[in-house]
Amino acid sequence: MTDLLHRRSALALIGGLGACVIAPGTACAKPGDHVHLAAAWEHQGSFHIGVLSTQEGAGQAMQIHAALEVPTRAHGLCVLPDGSVVATARRPGDWLVRWQPGNHSKAQWLWQDGERSFNGHVLASADGQRLHTTETDTETGASLIVLRDARTFAKLAEWPTHGIDAHELVWDTRGGNGHGHNPTLIVANGGVPTAPETGRVKRDLGTMDSSIVRLDTRTGRLLGQWRLPDPRLSLRHLAWSPDGTTLGIALQAEHDDPAAKDAAPVLALFDGTALRVVAAPEHITQSIHGYGGSMAATPAGWAVSCPRAHGIATFSLQGEWQGLVPLPEVCPLAVRGGALWAGGLAASLQDAQAAASVMHPHGQTLQGARLDNHWVAA
Repeated sequence: MTDLLHRRSALALIGGLGACVIAPGTACAKPGDHVHLAAAWEHQGSFHIGVLSTQEGAGQAMQIHAALEVPTRAHGLCVLPDGSVVATARRPGDWLVRWQPGNHSKAQWLWQDGERSFNGHVLASADGQRLHTTETDTETGASLIVLRDARTFAKLAEWPTHGIDAHELVWDTRGGNGHGHNPTLIVANGGVPTAPETGRVKRDLGTMDSSIVRLDTRTGRLLGQWRLPDPRLSLRHLAWSPDGTTLGIALQAEHDDPAAKDAAPVLALFDGTALRVVAAPEHITQSIHGYGGSMAATPAGWAVSCPRAHGIATFSLQGEWQGLVPLPEVCPLAVRGGALWAGGLAASLQDAQAAASVMHPHGQTLQGARLDNHWVAA
């Protein structure tokens, strides 16, 4: 408890807000348009969330426009309709924050009490009034969806995800999905066993049980659960195709055999009834080492960031291999105006799937910073 109070007190001293207001929603990109991306990064041993900005067009530098220092690595972020940014710690995480760039009010923090941990992702309701977080019961290891009031962080409900290591979650708003007109929730259970005393250390991988589940958003009732034939493929990050008919899932391989891991796919597709994996060429998979990072989809196709291969694996919307787009230490992906934005170590790419993508070098304020897994067009 003393450590917890110390951390809370220390947060009051952490760096302030920058001068940037995030506009909700995005319009079609035009040359010269300002681009804002809510992101997380590490710089010289300290961790931050904030807003990065640049302008459409070749040679425009990416700069830090607003920043908030956070106590540990952040992972998933979302932008609410009022422009505030919600971020949560990388799993097993103990903090959640809501922050308004450009507003000098203090950031709002929620700390876990040790009985639960955050699993790295948060999803807002369409009106921004409620938050859904993936969490783990540290005593049992079971994962849950926790529904919270977005203003107060008060818990409103919680539902089991029927698995462990729950990670990203997305809405399914498709009509005719067999569940009336109410949206359902799709959750990826990563299935990797861990223990509270050892944090992120993976244990007993032979017992892995990864799945995606569909939950009723009114009651939390389980409406379906799907698994891949290979139990050592962890289902982690999610993105819908532009027409909303297919869900892309980024995979992370957990095989003991290095050769099996290097041969593993990094993309699976879900059509609402079945899961299937999508293969890349053998020489490509060997460089990827079974690790898919962020997941995105545009009219040009699927994109999975592969930082170990220093590139973005791209596929058509039907699943055909298209190529590996080079970008050193790439991880965060976001879609703005139908185009893919990808962040790397020293530069970011605008329209990364295009034949002639546009490079944005990282400006002085971003020099030496390492972008974390996700960013969000704001």
